[in-house]
Amino acid sequence: MKIDVLVAEIGSTTTIINAFDNLSRDPVFLGQGMSETTAEDVGSGLMQARKDLETKLGFKVEAKETFATSSAAGGLKMSVHGLVYDMTVKAAKEAALGAGANLKLITAGKLSPFDLKRIQKLNPNIILLAGGVDYGETETALFNSQAIAALKLNIPIIYAGNIVNQDAVKEIFKDFTQEAYLYLTPNVYPKIDTLNVNPARKIIHTVFEKHITEAPGMEKIRNLINGQIIPTPGAVMKAAILLQKALGDLFCIDIGGATTDVFSVAEDTEKIGKVLFAPEPFSKRTVEGDLGVYVNKDNLVELIGKTEIQKNLKLTNEELERILENYQKIPDAKQIPLTELLAYTALKTALERHVGKIITLYGSSGKIQAAEGKDLSGIKYVIATGGSLTRLPNRKTLIETYFQKKNPKLLLPEGEVKILIDHDYIMASSGILSTKYPEAALKLLLKSMEGL
Repeated sequence: MKIDVLVAEIGSTTTIINAFDNLSRDPVFLGQGMSETTAEDVGSGLMQARKDLETKLGFKVEAKETFATSSAAGGLKMSVHGLVYDMTVKAAKEAALGAGANLKLITAGKLSPFDLKRIQKLNPNIILLAGGVDYGETETALFNSQAIAALKLNIPIIYAGNIVNQDAVKEIFKDFTQEAYLYLTPNVYPKIDTLNVNPARKIIHTVFEKHITEAPGMEKIRNLINGQIIPTPGAVMKAAILLQKALGDLFCIDIGGATTDVFSVAEDTEKIGKVLFAPEPFSKRTVEGDLGVYVNKDNLVELIGKTEIQKNLKLTNEELERILENYQKIPDAKQIPLTELLAYTALKTALERHVGKIITLYGSSGKIQAAEGKDLSGIKYVIATGGSLTRLPNRKTLIETYFQKKNPKLLLPEGEVKILIDHDYIMASSGILSTKYPEAALKLLLKSMEGL
């Protein structure tokens, strides 16, 4: 049967494929296939997921268009280099994270010989260079551009710093025969206390698609996909932004096998905006690479403590060890209570790293209250996506339990929040669909929001 679109989501532990039809009229989510991701060849996992989809649907699928998102093999590895950490570096970092990057190295100021060695060892997929407000400091960004170009890494370099430097940066990369790898975009920090991250995010997606080589078999994926490929977290961010326009300020939690991502799309409240220490982006993403319910389960077990787990789940030491020894990517009935406890801990830890805080500052007039970080106090909706929070039996209870516990120092929602579950697990798919079919993508998202 011929349908409109297939969208593959290639994760570090699982690969899913979603089928959609009637995008120009009343869009329909037909079904989802799933398979474990094969580390040696991600294309094999995609083929298995497609077979699973066709088995569930009961017919062979032929799609007019195919799209994909990927976070396999560490996803989009990037390094970011700017001038002042709390200014241009922070802006560049927000641009990269919002695009779905996995940041491996962040530096401020002129790159040292040690920094350059670290970059070479890291071998990132993309490097983002920033530095200086427009018509401000020029020296650091030019120094760093020359140092990076001289490495001749033959990888994409995005320059998003002081626009005065753009012509000089082009000449520098030309001198080192690296001009083919250079991409220019508007300054991520054009004025003091002003972030301009969206142009850089767009170009990161373009560069990612052009140079996608993250995992064995990805070249095979590229041959199977005739539409766009972007990082999975970047696609989820697009979906969150689309939903915010329809519903209002929100944040989204995605607990995966390897990482936990938090996305917030919200304006500062008037109350917090008056005392906010530094600007935050309207749409913000944080990723916790140490929090995942499969690959990084041991980190979560250590955070909780085995004694506390045994007490909470009423298990003996032997029973807990047996579950851990036989721990699976897709949990069975015996494992589910432990996976739910790990998911709750990942949610709590990731959200408290993402959200802003009330801080105390001391000045000539004495002690004053201020705020730093992302203000979530006015948020009305919490959206749960990812394998854990869309499939675990007590997924909604996990979230409700956390929000029943108030912490006055955190800039968490002050009023009652509505918890929505991405029932069909299609946020990433809808995000990438929105690049071509925004109306259909929004309709599909709203249909998937259990609790709306």
